[in-house]
Amino acid sequence: MKSKPRRQFDEDFKRRALKLADSTDKTIGELERELGIFQGWISRWRKEASDYSSQAFPGKGHLRDEDEEMRRLRRELEITKMERDILKKAVVIFSQPPKAGTSL
Repeated sequence: MKSKPRRQFDEDFKRRALKLADSTDKTIGELERELGIFQGWISRWRKEASDYSSQAFPGKGHLRDEDEEMRRLRRELEITKMERDILKKAVVIFSQPPKAGTSL
């Protein structure tokens, strides 16, 4: 059985839903049912908008500045660990006494 594709909402839809939630007498639950979205999404979007202001709802494939920095730092750490491991192996190789009959 094939599942339905996940619905995605763009920044404009989310911001209009938040404005509507602020300007209507309806409860958040009623509004979410009318808009056809899951319970709790408007509250989640409101928190994201308050936490990140202009960087809220960056869209698919885009990262907030702090998330982009975190991605960059993780990649840099991964490269540094690989370099460290290579250097550890080199130390082991060069710290071994030379074998008899071979010259460097």
